[in-house]
Amino acid sequence: MLEVRSDKFSWIDLKQPNADDVLIVQKRFKLHPLVVEEFFTPTLRPKASEYDTCMYLTIHIPLFNTHSKTTQPGELDIVITENALITSHDQDILQLADFFNELKISKKKRSYHMHQSPASLLRYILEMLFESCFPKLDHISQRLDYIEKEIFDGHEKEMVREISLTKRDILNFRRTMKPQRSVLESIAQKEYRFIEPELKAYFQDLIGTNIRIWNSLESTKETVESLEATNNSLLSNKLNLT
Repeated sequence: MLEVRSDKFSWIDLKQPNADDVLIVQKRFKLHPLVVEEFFTPTLRPKASEYDTCMYLTIHIPLFNTHSKTTQPGELDIVITENALITSHDQDILQLADFFNELKISKKKRSYHMHQSPASLLRYILEMLFESCFPKLDHISQRLDYIEKEIFDGHEKEMVREISLTKRDILNFRRTMKPQRSVLESIAQKEYRFIEPELKAYFQDLIGTNIRIWNSLESTKETVESLEATNNSLLSNKLNLT
């Protein structure tokens, strides 16, 4: 369990939390038993729930698995109380860890990002995590450029597997990102005690970021499908000529 503090509140980050970690935060912040249960239960869909002492959120971040060579959803559990932001995750989220370490080291950055409230810090975290999707999308676009070049260089057979892997990557990315908009819309539209009304505009802006990511995914989906059709056509012609 890691913690960084400012004059206003604390940020506690739990990576692969065990029963002792959860018990400590439960007692310290008087968390509802249903919230405690969420720390140990995988959540397939994003959600937002409010309780007497806290607000609970679940979001999913696209994480690239180097072994399977595809994007997979990484669950991030979030609890907002009056004087703390608690994040919990079983998988490594590098951007989150880097941001946490920056705040831990730099008093200046703590003063900037942790001067208002836990919900304001959450806004910065979500913005950082969503913006981190764009370099991943750029990487997919570079793979598509490579596939296109290889197809027209006569390597159609070798590209069949590469196209399949890229299609799976895009599909998993889309599955991860699409449901997140419902949580952002809920925060932006509903009244929550632990999220200040003046922050709603920022969460509305995050919806716009989500839409930009989705539009990029739509473009890559259309591109890979076109490349697959072209590759299949060229491969079929080669087979007919042999």
